[in-house]
Amino acid sequence: MLLLTATLHATLAAMTDHILESFPIIPPVGLKRIAMRVTKQAERALGRGHPWLFDQAILNQSHEGNPGDLAVVFDSRGKFLAIGLFDPFSPIRVRILAYKKPVQIDSQFYKRNFLKAVKIRSSLPPNTTGYRLVHGANDNFPGFVMDIYDRTLVIKLYSVAWVPHLSDVLVHLNQVVAYDQIVLRLSREVQKHPGNLFGLQDGIYIHGTKVDSPILFKENELIFEVDPISGHKTGFYLDQRDNRELVSTLCAGHSVLNTFAYTGGFSVYAAKGGARKVTGVDISRPALEAAERNFKHNRGNEKVRACIHETYSGNIFKVLPEFIKQGLKFDMVIIDPPSFAKRRSQVDKAIKAYQRLTRLGLMSLRSGGILVQASCSSQIDPETFFAAVHKAAAVENRPLHEICRTAHPLDHPITFKESSYLKCLFAVA
Repeated sequence: MLLLTATLHATLAAMTDHILESFPIIPPVGLKRIAMRVTKQAERALGRGHPWLFDQAILNQSHEGNPGDLAVVFDSRGKFLAIGLFDPFSPIRVRILAYKKPVQIDSQFYKRNFLKAVKIRSSLPPNTTGYRLVHGANDNFPGFVMDIYDRTLVIKLYSVAWVPHLSDVLVHLNQVVAYDQIVLRLSREVQKHPGNLFGLQDGIYIHGTKVDSPILFKENELIFEVDPISGHKTGFYLDQRDNRELVSTLCAGHSVLNTFAYTGGFSVYAAKGGARKVTGVDISRPALEAAERNFKHNRGNEKVRACIHETYSGNIFKVLPEFIKQGLKFDMVIIDPPSFAKRRSQVDKAIKAYQRLTRLGLMSLRSGGILVQASCSSQIDPETFFAAVHKAAAVENRPLHEICRTAHPLDHPITFKESSYLKCLFAVA
């Protein structure tokens, strides 16, 4: 079922014949704005353009509000400071959209932000049809992410505050980017509040016809498939595109071990770069089956076709010791695990996990081989992560000679410290 506001229904109905005629209506945003006063520290942060206002920083507010209501923040002198979306369920109580000067938050406002986001991505690699179009607050859409896979847009909401604004967000979108379908994904936190979703569910199509087969897209001329409904995040780890390309330049003639392989992004790139053999390990058998299909999608590439591709399903922390026991060694080891630290309390445990992976990776790496190790834990800063990897390598008496350190690609811009999460080390050991 397609579940949209009346305005969005009318707009999309004019654009496609595939919109259902019956669905619940999402109430519009309340006309009465919430007025807020905040701490001096919060005033300074908002003055610098920080996009989050936390609940504990609010000294007083004019009235209780509903998700998506517009909240206006004033400084201690009563001067306009910022305006944003109110979320009563999140510690990030207001997600800021504009600063210093009042602005009308409407469909034209969102269209202008979309156009800015598109301009930032104008220099993406050619023959790339899968990328992030909106990177949350860094593109002035705090709590809202949009990825594109060829002609399919995937929106992921991290705050219920966006639900009442979907109409204004999408009404002019077809003037900014070409698409056939829109899939809606909801974070776990958002799904906890069904009473504020008005029937919206994770994985529904809010525009266009449902695609039963995997969606194919291109990245640096390579072809990948994506499942936007049940895949991790929006279906693919688009943020590792540059690191995958760098891997392809370093592995000619090598045997490559790709841990946490998921659907084989790094594996296919390694094959494209001339790797003679790639071994992918992941706990998800369906993900590895997709990796095998991704190799088939690229069989037109001579080097991919010539590469031997093997997959093993299992827990990396158990599979690697077995490989080591068998005496298996590789010329390149890629370690790209999921986030180990979503909260500050998990940092110490995460560091130990990264170090354990470093040691296991080095035990699996031939002398003079290349270690590629990444972290997507925003709670761990780059220097702490790199220092931990070097320390673990020293314990194994395998000092690392760095090739480079990398961070976010251009379609994942970073405009404030807390949004920085990706870091990756390329080193010879």
